[in-house]
Amino acid sequence: MEINKAEIKIQIRQAKEGKQSAFNFLLDLFWNNVYGYQLKRVSNEHEAEDITIETFSKAFDKIDTYNEDYHFNTWLIAISKNIQIDKSRKKRASIQSRTTDATVEQVKKIADKDPSPEDKLITEQNLAELLQFIKQLKPHYREIITLRYFQEMSYNEISNALDEPLSNVKVRLLRARKLLSEIITQNR
Repeated sequence: MEINKAEIKIQIRQAKEGKQSAFNFLLDLFWNNVYGYQLKRVSNEHEAEDITIETFSKAFDKIDTYNEDYHFNTWLIAISKNIQIDKSRKKRASIQSRTTDATVEQVKKIADKDPSPEDKLITEQNLAELLQFIKQLKPHYREIITLRYFQEMSYNEISNALDEPLSNVKVRLLRARKLLSEIITQNR
């Protein structure tokens, strides 16, 4: 299905209103663009993935500042580029602290109140089969799925356990659920 500019604008407006499905749509549509851009810049899959997660986290926190006169992809790439530059500077300066500009109010806007289709699929699967699928995920995705669904930790508890900003935890979990759903679908 071809996605036109009008549909993207509708989804952006819905995201600005806090609709979770709009965030999912934008993440799915633009993930590969941002990830591919970062992979070319940093030449490291794990680092590119981390920067991409932070990019979406920051973009979703700041979605109200997005100007619709510009392409959403361009805005995401600019955020991604700035995050990568900041990380490079911090590496050179040997500063290891991680920060986010997100306020509690902004983070709540992307909170997932209802179970998504991926959540329902996860809970309905046979546990042994599900564990085999989870083992196919990269370790940091496997870890966040385990913390959320097997140890039943809240987003805040996961954030504290991983020493990650809450918004990063939400985006990483969203991505992990999507990848797990794709693995399950491919094996059906």
